[in-house]
Amino acid sequence: MNGPEIHVSFAPELHLFVASEHTTTAPALVVTDGASTLGHVVESLGVPLTEVGRLVVDGAEVPVSHVPGAGETIAVHAVERPQRIPGAPLRFLLDVHLGTLARRLRLLGVDAAYTNEDPGDAALAALSAKERRVLLSRDRGLLRRREIWAGAFVYSDRPEDQLRDVLGRFAPALAPWTRCTACNGRLADADKNSVREHLEHGTQRTYDVFAQCTACDRVYWRGAHHARLEAIVEEALRDSAT
Repeated sequence: MNGPEIHVSFAPELHLFVASEHTTTAPALVVTDGASTLGHVVESLGVPLTEVGRLVVDGAEVPVSHVPGAGETIAVHAVERPQRIPGAPLRFLLDVHLGTLARRLRLLGVDAAYTNEDPGDAALAALSAKERRVLLSRDRGLLRRREIWAGAFVYSDRPEDQLRDVLGRFAPALAPWTRCTACNGRLADADKNSVREHLEHGTQRTYDVFAQCTACDRVYWRGAHHARLEAIVEEALRDSAT
């Protein structure tokens, strides 16, 4: 590339994505082609636009469509938190690698679409656009697809940190114990007699309070794993209140 020279600096939160020469405190020299937009330049340096907040050129904020000129100094900021996604109810779509995160979001009552069969990047991007869902992924290439409605990079590979990150970034409304962790459907209180055929004899004898998914008919009760799930819920509610 042989064109205008610009100077670019990235917020510390974005250093994960860029080469080491762009992680210094001083703006790094970048040579552009003179025709590409600033959004294209930022992505070519490794940062998905889903992670970019304000773009400031010589002290003035500009859109991603700005074409950098010679000598400009550009500051690339990270998205502000909590990030607001206008235009639709806040709903998520998770790629095939984020199954545990999907179940934990559902546990908290957050609308989180997910399938354990990988439909492919094109199908995920199309579904994000069709249903206006925020696509969550650790795949930078997937997040660079133009057709996605909105997206976010999941920074950790540990489910507890992933959940904390997503809740902190988007601050979704929480309604624990209202969604099916298996299919994302809504739960409704269920009479013991109405769900008896779904229960083993030991469960029938031991428990009296049940909920059932209105979509897939899965039945829930406060079984052996309830204490662990309760701890996840309590931590999320505590963090959301601070």
